Amino acid sequence: MTATQARHHDSDDLAELGYQPQLRRSLGTFASFAAGFSFVSILTTIFQLFGLGYSLGGAAFFWTWPLVYLGQFLVALCFAEMAARYPISGAIYQWSRRLGGEVVGWFGGWFMILAQIVTASAAAIALQVVLPTVWSGFQIIGDDASLTSPSGAANAVLLGTVLLIITTTINCIGVHWMSRINAIGVTCELVGVVAVIGALAMHAQRGPQVVFDTSHVASAGSGGYLGAFIVSGLMAAYVMVGFGSAGELAEETVNPRRVAPRTIRFALTASAVGGGLMLLAALMAAPTLGEELAAGGLPYVLQSVLGSFWGKVLLIDVAVAVFICTLAIQTACSRLIFSMARDHRLPFSERLSRVNPRTQAPVAPAVLIGILCVAVLLVNVGNPAIFATLASVCIVLIYLAYLSVTVPMLYQRLRGWPHGADVRDSEGRPVFTLGRWGVPINAAAVLYGGAMVINLAWPRAEIYDPAGQSPLLQWAGPITVGIAIVAGIACFPRHAHPRPVTAVLPNLPATKGI
Repeated sequence: MTATQARHHDSDDLAELGYQPQLRRSLGTFASFAAGFSFVSILTTIFQLFGLGYSLGGAAFFWTWPLVYLGQFLVALCFAEMAARYPISGAIYQWSRRLGGEVVGWFGGWFMILAQIVTASAAAIALQVVLPTVWSGFQIIGDDASLTSPSGAANAVLLGTVLLIITTTINCIGVHWMSRINAIGVTCELVGVVAVIGALAMHAQRGPQVVFDTSHVASAGSGGYLGAFIVSGLMAAYVMVGFGSAGELAEETVNPRRVAPRTIRFALTASAVGGGLMLLAALMAAPTLGEELAAGGLPYVLQSVLGSFWGKVLLIDVAVAVFICTLAIQTACSRLIFSMARDHRLPFSERLSRVNPRTQAPVAPAVLIGILCVAVLLVNVGNPAIFATLASVCIVLIYLAYLSVTVPMLYQRLRGWPHGADVRDSEGRPVFTLGRWGVPINAAAVLYGGAMVINLAWPRAEIYDPAGQSPLLQWAGPITVGIAIVAGIACFPRHAHPRPVTAVLPNLPATKGI
């Protein structure tokens, strides 16, 4: 089958699911993989969060990384099965509404939109940690580059705003240029990850047995080291999200029933392997295993081991990773907003669902996200503790959105799903399925997701109020989730869905929700 024939088949496939093709279908396997890998962006997130994990759990926090990967891989397997059957933009929203009904689907999409906007802002603000270190000229406002200082916070907003303007422009130009830029950026990040691992391994100060060291823990608390270990797992939980972005770009991917399930799994696995090796190499190469490592994190290790010049070269690569991470998050969120607006599920849906006829890209959602991200950035000016708290809490919303898929999916499996004719891709091959392993894998994914939501939202001063500014911040997780639910109820559309679930769901029994 030629590429043109495959696109026609994919368009007919989309029409059978109730939608007319509007977006440009041009993405291949690597571009699909890049969407998920750049959202996770281990070079960005480990650079930011290594110190957090180490300060909470010592060197043995390393073992939380493979544990979180295993849990998230269970979720990725469930997502891969849904991506093979419903290759539609707005993946989380589309999948959850088909499995659990309109209310579940809407809140799954709502949680994901809120989380991605804050996550994009948190990614953009990371430039302040990187660029002034590379060159002092990037510290445009004041002299203190620290994020907690007034000048550092203001400069972070400036750099983040410039970055968001660039990513918004790229998203408005269209998916063709976005995918090219993202592919180049991901290639640079992969090279950077290999370079970091190699450079640190060559300067190892100790052997791999360091990962069994449970000393240098800030506070084990009443739960002993197990309690500290559980808390330190939040670092890995913060990093390994967004791997399902390949599903968000399904309507722009050639043969998405085949490609998206593969790239969802591969993006997560590649991130886990690369990130795990980075953590191990950093622990082996760190000059000391004391407070300096907890406070300085990966930047401290790189500059101590590699020196100023090569350390700055790698920091430039980190800046590239920050750029493509922000771009990937904004792209995924814009497709989610477009998908929900196309179904008239959001305010101003008519405007948000328009597609530029020349670029075949949803421009209004990208612009809206850029504006909202800048607004979130402004919170950091004078309120760095609140911004840090928001960035932490938004991950809770992502895990809740994931549960909006896995929980109703398990419910439907127990009712016999999937049943009916086998689904095939544009080349006539059977699509990915969990088969007889579906129920145990799905059940384990639900248990993992529920446990992680509790762990993430649990009121802890060391996570949500490390400076001790306000005891109320400890409860930021439950409070933010409550506010998101109340706001969601206020925004929930009261009119009927233009495309009822039963009209586009031939292989599920009719359902009005759980």
